[in-house]
Amino acid sequence: MSNAVTAVPAAGAAEAEAHFAAGFRFETDCWDVHEALGGVEPGFVLLDVRGPALFAAGHVPGAVSLPHGKITASRMAEWPDGTLFVAYCAGPHCNGAARAALRLARLGRPVKIMAGGITGWIDEGFLLDLSTP
Repeated sequence: MSNAVTAVPAAGAAEAEAHFAAGFRFETDCWDVHEALGGVEPGFVLLDVRGPALFAAGHVPGAVSLPHGKITASRMAEWPDGTLFVAYCAGPHCNGAARAALRLARLGRPVKIMAGGITGWIDEGFLLDLSTP
């Protein structure tokens, strides 16, 4: 019996492995970011790419507020070439992190998206920083 799930066959094991392995080059998750931020040197700059008002209302501790529309070559010169950026926005319903990632990639900067955004962070039970710089 066919349905929308089974109508298209699943990819073969090798193709599925390549697909899912490649995904980790583009995304990380809230848990891994949280764990890395708890270490001595996380190895990346975490960018909150939402607007300033949303950042002020609560953000991931250690995040830098940089709305995706403000990502420019001159602004990014603040960090050395090769710096890895991890961008997040409001959550799965928002494409701000993808917009930021595209801008960063076009500037030649290594970038990943934090899957789930601030919504995922809260869903994991992690606290927000309510202070503003």
